[in-house]
Amino acid sequence: MRSLLRTDLAMQTLSVDLGDRAYPIHIGPGLLGRSDLVLPFLKQKRAVIVSNTTVGPLYLARLTRTLASAGVQVEPVVLPDGESYKNWKTLNLIFDALLTQRAERKTTLIALGGGVIGDLTGFAAACYQRGMPFIQVPTTLLAQVDSSVGGKTGINHPLGKNMIGAFYQPQLVLADTDTLSTLPDRELSAGLAEVIKYGLIRDLPFLEWLEANMEKLVARDPEALAYAITRSCQNKAEVVAADERESGQRALLNLGHTFGHAIEAGMGYGVWLHGEGVSAGTVLAAELSRRMGLIAPADVDRVAALFHRAGLPVVAPALGYDAYMNFMGVDKKVEAGRIRFVLLRKLGEAFISGNYDPEALRATLSEAVSAS
Repeated sequence: MRSLLRTDLAMQTLSVDLGDRAYPIHIGPGLLGRSDLVLPFLKQKRAVIVSNTTVGPLYLARLTRTLASAGVQVEPVVLPDGESYKNWKTLNLIFDALLTQRAERKTTLIALGGGVIGDLTGFAAACYQRGMPFIQVPTTLLAQVDSSVGGKTGINHPLGKNMIGAFYQPQLVLADTDTLSTLPDRELSAGLAEVIKYGLIRDLPFLEWLEANMEKLVARDPEALAYAITRSCQNKAEVVAADERESGQRALLNLGHTFGHAIEAGMGYGVWLHGEGVSAGTVLAAELSRRMGLIAPADVDRVAALFHRAGLPVVAPALGYDAYMNFMGVDKKVEAGRIRFVLLRKLGEAFISGNYDPEALRATLSEAVSAS
């Protein structure tokens, strides 16, 4: 990953280096009004914008006006909002619209929304006519720092989260930080879970910066948020460029996600936000790391304290040991039937392994359940 020159003082641009499939990430305010950033990535002056019933009323008209003023034909698709709609039925609503509107292979799909919209739109783009271009316009912090970058797309299944999908890279990521002004506090906190993750797995100086600046982030200080988003995207872009299809180090980005996905599925999709599951799941991963003698109790406390300051849950729900094991058994990191976890060797350094102590795992889950 390399940083590119700023095009102006308000916007930072990074690049995800994937050879001839490299693409830029633009981060800054007012980007929904910048048709000049989008036009170079349209193969024809026609686009379908996919949004939802929450984000659409806020930003769909603005983005439509921006593109239409540059001569782009725009058609909207507005989906229901929520993790519970990240499924085949909702995906088919996108296909229905594309076919009804006779969208072509060179028509561009634009995802305007959070992680659910980005994942659904990207998966639709990967499938429709066996591949059409798409652009990510993330409007939540979680999507801006994580899900919009890297090409993971997909839908949920009742038995497992994100188990059906495709690796399919966008042409462009346009992260307008102004959209965070309308983000509910709970959604902002959920995004901070993914921000903290980068510090824990590979960037100790960033983790220390987060500890010093968490209150600024919660208060939506523009400068602090811009720095956190940029630093997070730098980390994500470097990992993706080195391991696009998660055959190795990219799996480290799933710290806390094996536990977290089990929480989301077990509670019912949408009851816990993804970032909330990641937060409690990461505390469980830290506790498992402690029980295996990798990190100290003070490190676990430090991890939990930072998530708590971000407004996130640090105690997992009481699903029961067997339920956790059943849900975690349907995970993309399972190998030869064995669950593999992302663990902490130390703060700022993670690794993935299936060589964990089963009794340590049972004790970790049992303690979490009793605490709940």
